[in-house]
Amino acid sequence: MYSGNSSAEFAGALRRFAFGPRACATFRRMRPLTPVETVLVAAVGGAILCATVPTFVRNLRASRLAEPIDGLQRLATRASALAAGRPTVLAYPPSVGMTPSRVPAGVNLTDPEGTWDSPTWRLLDFKFVTPHAFAFSFESQCANEQSSFVATAHGDLDGDGLLSTFEIRGSVKAAGEPEMNSLEVWREVE
Repeated sequence: MYSGNSSAEFAGALRRFAFGPRACATFRRMRPLTPVETVLVAAVGGAILCATVPTFVRNLRASRLAEPIDGLQRLATRASALAAGRPTVLAYPPSVGMTPSRVPAGVNLTDPEGTWDSPTWRLLDFKFVTPHAFAFSFESQCANEQSSFVATAHGDLDGDGLLSTFEIRGSVKAAGEPEMNSLEVWREVE
């Protein structure tokens, strides 16, 4: 029974309540770990973490949804950085169509040499050198008062002809700072 007088008494009452009479006897018989045992437990735990964490991170990065989200974020960040140092009428690079020209259908493809050599992709410092599942486009409209862009990623993750679409927009007004809107998604996983 707990009378409310000491924390040790409370801990004992909690153990008796949570684990029953046999568990209390077991707790009393347990000894603390020696330094060697503690190091051994830490080494085994560290080895397990070293084996599983890199795989988890690799799988997370390989997620098919990471490609369009990261790619559009890179495009929008670079386009906004370019717009910050230019006159509004020249804020964003010219439009460029879907690259690659066809959306990969249910597979990750490696692009042929020169696919990302358009001046716009070079200005935006954007290309894929590894296999990917999405095609990207960049559309810009530049004028004296306001300029804007729309960056889009299309993918056909299961090869059924239905596309998932990811899109981010940005704009800059004369004598203003570039702004980016939030990412919009249609048919994320089809």
